[in-house]
Amino acid sequence: MPIELYRDGQHACLMFTDLVEEDNQAVQANQFLIVDNGTGAVIDPGGNLAFNELFLGMSRHFSPQKLSYIIASHADPDIIASLDRWLTSTPAQLVISRVWERFVPHFTKVGKTDRRVIGVADAGGRLPLGRSELWLLPAHFLHSEGNFHFYDPVSRILFTGDLGVSITSGRDAQVPVTDLGKGHLRLMEGFHRRYMVSNKVMRLWVRMARQLDIRMLVPQHGAPLEGAAIGQFFDWAESLMCGIDLFDEKHYQLPTAAIAVPAKAAPAGVA
Repeated sequence: MPIELYRDGQHACLMFTDLVEEDNQAVQANQFLIVDNGTGAVIDPGGNLAFNELFLGMSRHFSPQKLSYIIASHADPDIIASLDRWLTSTPAQLVISRVWERFVPHFTKVGKTDRRVIGVADAGGRLPLGRSELWLLPAHFLHSEGNFHFYDPVSRILFTGDLGVSITSGRDAQVPVTDLGKGHLRLMEGFHRRYMVSNKVMRLWVRMARQLDIRMLVPQHGAPLEGAAIGQFFDWAESLMCGIDLFDEKHYQLPTAAIAVPAKAAPAGVA
């Protein structure tokens, strides 16, 4: 069942957290449905592992045949590897950074993306949705070269893709975090130090995000942040050393270690 992040008479935001089996083969991921006055958008719909459950789950709340947009923060597999199936099953257009506009056809059959991709310039913009709009905010190099976050001014939710991520279970991702204590930071720190490009970019993003009226900050992996945790996250993010800040010459050496290759499993039915 989805988590209802917001609902009024004409506008709703739903979050799906546990559509992928937690067997350590795939990272937990959140998917989102936003509906305003009968117009719908799915944010970061995920890969093929999530497609069937998301399509069926969404159908209980909104007809896929009325879906206007598939909105992708960037082009990672856990974001839009299921693109071919969405373009087959719905009339939706894909909204994504221009950086990835000519790469996404690799996720689909030949010709499937023709006239169905809205490429967004680096500056972002405001995408009409029903009688409202979604703000596409620049979030480049956090962590992708072409990357956007999505602000919904009706619900005052900021959808932040891979920023604000915590590594946790789908069940734990359903409970918003209101205080960014050391326990939750431990679930965030390793991911952000590796996947965010630099402290410079983090500081630039925080400066922009602080101008928004944010009720909830919701990443693509892990739990939403609300209340005091939002300001605490801003403070933590703008001081975090990450990505290229942490690399030097010792990380660029000719390799000497052998890579262990596991034995192949026998085919099913073969003794």
